[in-house]
Amino acid sequence: MSRRGTAEKKTAKSDPIYRNRLVNMFVNRILKHGKKSLAYQIIYRAMKEIPQKQKKQKTKKQKTKTQKTKKQKTKTQKTKTQKTKTQKTKTQKTKTHPLSVLRQAIRRVTPDIAVKARRARGLTHQVPIEIGSKQGKVLAIRWLLGASRKRSGRNMAFKLSSELVDATKGKGNAIRKKEATHRMAEANRTFAHFR
Repeated sequence: MSRRGTAEKKTAKSDPIYRNRLVNMFVNRILKHGKKSLAYQIIYRAMKEIPQKQKKQKTKKQKTKTQKTKKQKTKTQKTKTQKTKTQKTKTQKTKTHPLSVLRQAIRRVTPDIAVKARRARGLTHQVPIEIGSKQGKVLAIRWLLGASRKRSGRNMAFKLSSELVDATKGKGNAIRKKEATHRMAEANRTFAHFR
């Protein structure tokens, strides 16, 4: 029996700009060789690029809609172009907050079930195990950063922002990783009793 008192639980600190614990968790996972200021720079640059990426994608969708309407030259076409002009002004006014994009990306990537290797009767089985919310967030952050590091691109901030935007839309390598773990857990459902 230990003579020392029980260890106090550490509360995660929040970052200086957004005052959010999730951003600080991201910073601590990006951190390499103790360069925390560089990790903060990467995160904040990525957060700045998120609204710009979403604007570009919205304008691309609107351009394809206008190209389709140009083919049809009727009276209804004039009213459609007027509607798209009003939609453009509405989308320019409303900007999505980068923190909400980050939260949504993590929510999408967070797995419910994972597989863990367990030895039983001389064989190693992949046993599906339910994951708690905290461990799920940690896995989601790890997968998002791993997927963004593997991306081709200019710098880490650019790659991270594009991975976050893709994750909110249900695309990207981090989402694929989550789906792969769910498929593996579903395939090994017969070994669930080895928990």
